[in-house]
Amino acid sequence: MELYRGRLIDHIQLVVRDLPASRRFYGAIFEVLGIPIGGEADDYFWADELFISSVDSRAALGALTGRHHFAFQAKDRAMVDAFYQAGLAASGKDNGAPGERRYHPGYYACFLLDPDGNNVEAVFHGEARRSAAAVEISF
Repeated sequence: MELYRGRLIDHIQLVVRDLPASRRFYGAIFEVLGIPIGGEADDYFWADELFISSVDSRAALGALTGRHHFAFQAKDRAMVDAFYQAGLAASGKDNGAPGERRYHPGYYACFLLDPDGNNVEAVFHGEARRSAAAVEISF
């Protein structure tokens, strides 16, 4: 099986009720995934393609975003397990413990609900060779 992962999504914004709670949750899981926080201010923070802001941020227009599901790629099963434990320790709620799923052979994932009820997944697709670790964009 071959999967082609590109830059389908340029970025996603979540507007949350409690920005400090979200910062703790996402900071914990990003640390496990090796994703640095790219920037932050009193009303937002961002990492890679995910931008998270408070409802009173200029970028939010005063409205919460609602419930979403998205998945982060993990480099192995141990990273999925560590993601799950870090997320639980940072007030995430279990929505599916680490384990194999029937989506395709080798699909190993876990699911957590973030402080706003978003379904956040970590997935390892099994042993595979990547053509690149990341996409670099220069301006």
